[in-house]
Amino acid sequence: MGQVEAAIGFARENKTRFVDELKALLRIPSVSTLPEHVDDVRQAAVFCATELKRIGMENVRLIETSEEERMIAASEGPAVLVPGRIGHPLVYAEWLGAAPAADGTPKPTVLCYGHYDVQPPDPLDEWKTPPFEPTERDGNLYARGAVDDKGQMWMHVKALESLFSVGGGELPVNVRVILEGEEEVGGEGIANYLREHGAALKADVALVSDTEMFAPELPTLCVGLRGMIYTEIEARGARTDLHSGMYGGAAPNPFVALAQVIAKLKDEDGKILIPGFYDKVQKPTADELKAWAALPFDEEHYRETEVGSVELTGEPGYSVMERTWARPTLDVHGMPGGFTGAGAKTVIPAKALAKVSLRLVPDMTPAESFAQYEAFVESLCPKGIELEVRLIHAGDPIVVSTDNVYVKAATDAMREVFGKETVFVRGGGSIPVVGDFVRNLKVPTVLMGFGLPDDNLHAPNEKFHLANFHRGIESIVRFLGGLS
Repeated sequence: MGQVEAAIGFARENKTRFVDELKALLRIPSVSTLPEHVDDVRQAAVFCATELKRIGMENVRLIETSEEERMIAASEGPAVLVPGRIGHPLVYAEWLGAAPAADGTPKPTVLCYGHYDVQPPDPLDEWKTPPFEPTERDGNLYARGAVDDKGQMWMHVKALESLFSVGGGELPVNVRVILEGEEEVGGEGIANYLREHGAALKADVALVSDTEMFAPELPTLCVGLRGMIYTEIEARGARTDLHSGMYGGAAPNPFVALAQVIAKLKDEDGKILIPGFYDKVQKPTADELKAWAALPFDEEHYRETEVGSVELTGEPGYSVMERTWARPTLDVHGMPGGFTGAGAKTVIPAKALAKVSLRLVPDMTPAESFAQYEAFVESLCPKGIELEVRLIHAGDPIVVSTDNVYVKAATDAMREVFGKETVFVRGGGSIPVVGDFVRNLKVPTVLMGFGLPDDNLHAPNEKFHLANFHRGIESIVRFLGGLS
């Protein structure tokens, strides 16, 4: 029996333990965007590093991404002390001992990427079971981070363990592992590391499991991702909060101002009204559109089971796949501020905030798109209001080539596991590091994910179908074995 088949046998024998270990990781509330969870995020990093070392990976370490305070010379007057960025650590591991082929050709190096941070679990009252107490129901594992991305990242670790365990402590190919704790807040730490130390992650291909299958039982490779700019718009009116009875009618209201601005950013059909915003939108190819039209998709089922609204919205003339994969969008995520408690308080707030993101598609760039957006928002500023537009984080859109041996190895692996041909799709979400791999490492990325469309990413009752967790491990074992 070869190493691959033996490793699959090992994985099947240890299915229960693998899930129990994942549950232990899921219990750590590693919410990267909330300062009160800084220690939890580090705990998750240590958990992952400890396991990578245990299974046989080498040179395992945490790489700090925080920056110290530094003195910056001012144009006038004395230098000023600027606080450093408080970031979450990267987890690095490697095993580079794969024996060359018979003809002396070195085995390829695969860079396995994942992230151990998660989104906040709010709203808590919509969870059927606590978000950080993983629970099995109906063949699914429910917890925040179950599929995005702790569960999918753990597939990589368990695939490596399975290969190590039956291969005398060796892997069929060279492997580097890099895990981050800031994917859900923009990935600034890993982006900085790749710019400054990209050579330390030298590889032939990157493997990312942070996407989903198009449908149950249908093996899927994602070959495109939308980019993103995440922003805040702050509106300021009076110097302080005011009584609406005494000042209403004379004092500007920042919440009303924000509503007026947001209402002018796109029309009722979903078309974004920012001048020049669509100028560089690259259309899908005819072959892509033909392939998307052939996918098993029922729009009414999608509306009812995935969206849950009475009607779908968006630009007329485009299919759902085009609107969610290949068209830019603008969405409002929250408007914190003012009075939101029980009862009544007649206050005109001094300031209000809106969190707004825009998804980008090839060939749009975050810098140009943000400049267009910022200028348009400022042009809409209502009377008596001061507006500030802030960029929180950004990521490039990406389309990856399918014409390489790594994609072939992935499709072959999934065909063996699922018994079906793999389909190629794009994803509507953003994974900023994929663009960083292209720019800084010059390597292709294989986006081999095993989530499902109804896994509730970023929402209450997030889940991972356990059958896909196990089949994902087997697919990764076959992928790594196939590359050797």
